[in-house]
Amino acid sequence: MKKDFTPEDELLFLALGGSGEIGMNLNLYGCRGKWLMVDLGMSFGAAEYPGTELMFPDPDFIEDRLDDLIGIVLTHAHEDHIGAIPYFAADFGVPLYATPFTADLILRKLEEAGLVDAVELNVIPDDHGSITLDPFTITYIPLAHSIAEGNALLIETPFGHVFHTGDWKLDDEPQIGTPATEDELTEIGNEGVLALVCDSTNVFNEATSGSEGEVYRGLLEEVSLHRGKRVLVTTFASNVARLQTLGAIAEQTGRRLCVAGRSLDRIIEVAQDNGYLEDLPELVDFDTAMGLPRGEVLILATGGQGEPRAALARIAEDNHPLQLVSGDVVLFSSRQIPGNELAIGRVQNMLAERGIKMVTDRQSEIHVSGHPGRPDLKALYGWLRPEILVPVHGEIRHMQEQARFGERCGIEHNVFQKNGDIVRLAPGAPGKVGEIHTGRLVLDGDILVPADGDAVTMRRRLARDGILIVVLGDGDGVRVEGIGLPLDEDYPAFVTEARTDVLAAIGKLRGSERKSEEAISEAARLAARRCAQRWSGKKPQTRVILAKSAEA
Repeated sequence: MKKDFTPEDELLFLALGGSGEIGMNLNLYGCRGKWLMVDLGMSFGAAEYPGTELMFPDPDFIEDRLDDLIGIVLTHAHEDHIGAIPYFAADFGVPLYATPFTADLILRKLEEAGLVDAVELNVIPDDHGSITLDPFTITYIPLAHSIAEGNALLIETPFGHVFHTGDWKLDDEPQIGTPATEDELTEIGNEGVLALVCDSTNVFNEATSGSEGEVYRGLLEEVSLHRGKRVLVTTFASNVARLQTLGAIAEQTGRRLCVAGRSLDRIIEVAQDNGYLEDLPELVDFDTAMGLPRGEVLILATGGQGEPRAALARIAEDNHPLQLVSGDVVLFSSRQIPGNELAIGRVQNMLAERGIKMVTDRQSEIHVSGHPGRPDLKALYGWLRPEILVPVHGEIRHMQEQARFGERCGIEHNVFQKNGDIVRLAPGAPGKVGEIHTGRLVLDGDILVPADGDAVTMRRRLARDGILIVVLGDGDGVRVEGIGLPLDEDYPAFVTEARTDVLAAIGKLRGSERKSEEAISEAARLAARRCAQRWSGKKPQTRVILAKSAEA
């Protein structure tokens, strides 16, 4: 196997993020000495990385090859595809390419980070716009998704065409944008598709993802049921089509629309700046909304994933200018992202305790996914007729299942890969030709650090076992402080015994060890930790501080 992995006269694919997880998408295509990056995303922090808020794919591989990186092409504006741009793009030093809506959101991120002059951002037309970054030519192919301007990329290479789907679905009634038709996609297939690099998120769903038109009718019916009640709808802020739908429903049901959440305000502004939501009804402020009769207001709020600082959580806590009372209704027009179940349950329990009715997509047709179910996948396979299927954008189980599904649908080569696997797509039979180390970075305060680095690992241990501090002074001067040990009323007795054990351990030292700070510290550390384990069953992180040198 090669070790340098500079692409030769061949076409390579390498995922640094997004293959083996949902989120943090970062994909690379290599050909004739050059690398093309597709998407640069992030994910939100997980409980296993305490004290951190954001996670990123580790771009170390491409950072070592920046002279060969020719550009970054963005498929759409979700955070798991563009969220890492402010943290890495300036250092990468290559141009960015995005359609207008996506580019506008990226620009605002760069403005907030003070990086506008440090990053070249190119705006590509949303309707089959094309760019050439030798040896690649990339054409944007609009597809339906849960955000404006979702796009696939048709990547032309000397070895054939790659259809990189990005995030997508099939939608017969899109409320925003005009996705490519069956005839257009079939024509792409007629021209030949070497490889389909495809979203795997909903591969286990036997049904099609459904249409935004269906959601429009479902939400209209649901809101109409609750006459005389204040209705709040929470959805993903980025779903411009859903915002369009709710604006129309507000007008049809005789309600005024009130928006709560900074991310919603930002998306509405960007959408309207780019020609979307032009017929959104005039919004009312919080005071006006609260002064209207209950059945004459429709609230659109962030927080459907249980975010503690979002508008819905504050409303549920009765800590927001917008208020709900018993009998009012909250519609969850969004899916429950795995990992958010406890947070969402907390908010829903607060609402339930106050007698507020809740409706989710399990009870009513008020949400559809932005990702393809099996019928959608099968249809796309049939239109494009790729020689190779490369599943991405999913956990291992999703990608393996799509590889199996592709095989059953008649695709000749189905290549399972995960982050770090270097796959040769052409020439010759496709398959893995090497593997590189990949990892995660986390934003810890203001610093990017390895997710498995010392700081985060230590914090995890502290959260689990607590900390024990031993301060040694002259003579019998020993002080023991435990933090996070489950001792409560036993704590004073534990401290007394720990001091005794430390002094006894130091007293057993002989010869040169009696003057060795290292030996004294280690004896004290072990004695205190063993005592803590006897008393609490915990093995706390233990630190010894020598107030004066051992020889003093």
